[in-house]
Amino acid sequence: MQRFDGRVVVITGGGSGIGLATARRLASEGAKVVIADIDADAGKAAADEVGGEFVATDVTSEEQVEALFQTAVDRFGSLDVAFNNAGISPPEDDSILTTGLDAWQKVQQVNLTSVYLCCKHAIPHMRRQGKGSIVNTASFVAVMGAATSQISYTASKGGVLAMTRELGVQFAREGIRVNALCPGPVNTPLLRELFAKDPERAARRLVHVPLGRFAEPEEIAAAVAFLASDDASFITASQFLVDGGISGAYVTPL
Repeated sequence: MQRFDGRVVVITGGGSGIGLATARRLASEGAKVVIADIDADAGKAAADEVGGEFVATDVTSEEQVEALFQTAVDRFGSLDVAFNNAGISPPEDDSILTTGLDAWQKVQQVNLTSVYLCCKHAIPHMRRQGKGSIVNTASFVAVMGAATSQISYTASKGGVLAMTRELGVQFAREGIRVNALCPGPVNTPLLRELFAKDPERAARRLVHVPLGRFAEPEEIAAAVAFLASDDASFITASQFLVDGGISGAYVTPL
């Protein structure tokens, strides 16, 4: 399939994990991909691999985010898809009883404020075209509670979900679709690093997944490809769960 032939896609956090898998998937379907990442080495390697463009970007900087989308338009002539995916989940973000204000604010800036900035500066380009698709990375924790809390992460993803719904409604009649991708736990370097330090915590979470495993980045990329494509032309303001059945489970299989 070449669903993205001639289309220009910007991916934040595109140097690794879900972002990199999505860059590979969309490029394989014909997209011109602009990779944004704070890690210059990983971002450039990803862009070179998919024949795209790399723009070093701190997604918490409005100036850099604005320049990112302008660069995509200047370089390729349009902005068809924005996959606002950059995010962090630091170990110091834990229970509300132990998470400090600095950790809270850092996670909010990277996970929520960055999505606000990306949408703010992507939408004007899409309005001029009269079309566009935005996919924001939220999480299954935006719709569920957990006793093993990462309080700022959870709150930030809830914010992404609510903001996405609002934007999807506001700009629907201008041809701009905005959807929230809500992955379950994904086998990425971020998750492996987090759980390698606490195997018991990983096992406690895995038991709640009906499919019995974490997702692979390529499986999440496939969902992004669907949401961003014309195959999802009647889907907007949605929470799109790709969680192995977690959110639908009461008791999981033995």
